Amino acid sequence: MAQVKVYYDREGNTLTVWFGNPADEYIAEETGEEIVLMKDREGKVIGFEKLNFTGQAGDAIKVAFETVAV
Repeated sequence: MAQVKVYYDREGNTLTVWFGNPADEYIAEETGEEIVLMKDREGKVIGFEKLNFTGQAGDAIKVAFETVAV
């Protein structure tokens, strides 16, 4: 099973999610909706960052995963 890494920077107000190896990041592209896509050399999206993400102070961030058939 693949690993998903989730990081929340309270000072920078960013939420970063990796579903690929962060060391493989080659380019980052901002979508214009305060989302930055991180891609590898083949252009495959391996993670994303949500800018200006703010959670409630003291609240834990809850993450839910769902699998879908493709």
